[in-house]
Amino acid sequence: MSDLPVLYLKPGCPWCDEVVTYLAQQKIAVRKVIVSGNRAAMQEMVDLSGQSKAPTMDWHGEVLADFGVDELRPFLKQRGVI
Repeated sequence: MSDLPVLYLKPGCPWCDEVVTYLAQQKIAVRKVIVSGNRAAMQEMVDLSGQSKAPTMDWHGEVLADFGVDELRPFLKQRGVI
């Protein structure tokens, strides 16, 4: 199992695409989990975050759900990542 933060995604989701691009630009590695068409992954995300919207991130036990880059930046800054 990877110790990377987990990013739950849905293909075609514009917020997901923006977040993936931003993380790549910042050189922040994450383990991507596609929840569309994957019942187990979707249930894992819902159990973790209490909701079914993507993107959702599990940053070593800290959850950021249903977010865009504007919410991701302060989340990462608070953790000293950027």
